[in-house]
Amino acid sequence: MRILVVEDEPDAARFLARGLREHAFAVDTAADGNSAIEKAHISTYDAIVLDLMLPDLDGLAVCRALREARINVPVLMLTARGAVPDRIAGLNAGADDYLTKPFDFQELLARLRALLRRQPNLEDPILRVADLVIDTHHQRVTRAGRTISLTTREYGLLAYLAARHGAVTGRADIAEHVWDETYDPVSNLIEVYIQRLRRKIDDGFTTRLLHTRRGEGYQLAPEDESYGG
Repeated sequence: MRILVVEDEPDAARFLARGLREHAFAVDTAADGNSAIEKAHISTYDAIVLDLMLPDLDGLAVCRALREARINVPVLMLTARGAVPDRIAGLNAGADDYLTKPFDFQELLARLRALLRRQPNLEDPILRVADLVIDTHHQRVTRAGRTISLTTREYGLLAYLAARHGAVTGRADIAEHVWDETYDPVSNLIEVYIQRLRRKIDDGFTTRLLHTRRGEGYQLAPEDESYGG
């Protein structure tokens, strides 16, 4: 899942980006409202963490601009203002949730995951593909009861493919949701991670789950649900 963090305080932005990356999110950052709007038009985000107090456009103006442009990505607004009228203003501007500073990072993570679960294919925190089980809340993966150890990037890739169970997912979609803006589209990084992931979840098992569809992309599904085996 790819997140945009909009925060003008460098230390706070680094803290949020580092914490989210440790939980397998791809993270872009923006230090002002205009940059945030520009990035939201260019890239597809699964959620935006938006500070209210920004040096140019404030969070309310950013949120309204996104909604007017029909960018309906979930927005978690952060602010030092905890009064009820301020929370109402944020929600009326189009924010989906509101978190008052200072906050515990685990609460932010829980609220962010709750927003992401509103997407139809992510309502259940447990993703299953045959005997492969992904606990998105605890970031644990097992197959046939056997624990599979993954890096955060491998986990992010697997969780994204599992959320699209059975669908063929192209490189562009994977880059858009699993990697951040530093991804080089001419690199073979996705293929490298697919190979690593295939070794970890398929080697030693009779049924293959991760398939390459030439010219199309990748598919996570049991062989009897995929085409061409």
